[in-house]
Amino acid sequence: MMEELIETLKQQIITTLKLSDIKPADIDPDTPLIGGNLGIDSIDTLELLVLLEKEYRVTVPDVNIGRKAFASVRAMAQYITDNRRP
Repeated sequence: MMEELIETLKQQIITTLKLSDIKPADIDPDTPLIGGNLGIDSIDTLELLVLLEKEYRVTVPDVNIGRKAFASVRAMAQYITDNRRP
């Protein structure tokens, strides 16, 4: 279940951020998202917040939780799993 969510998130990140030169296999699930090799910045983070809200009905209430939630793809998947609303 978690691995499937990680793979789905990789594809959604690529699509949402229009990373046309990146493949899901290129994204290490444990590599930092922000400041890592994907070049994700604060605007990209806002787009990922919208993705979490629309696709997974998950909100990120403040910046400190956001830092943890967007630490890596695996952290995002864990955050979704822990906070998803039915």
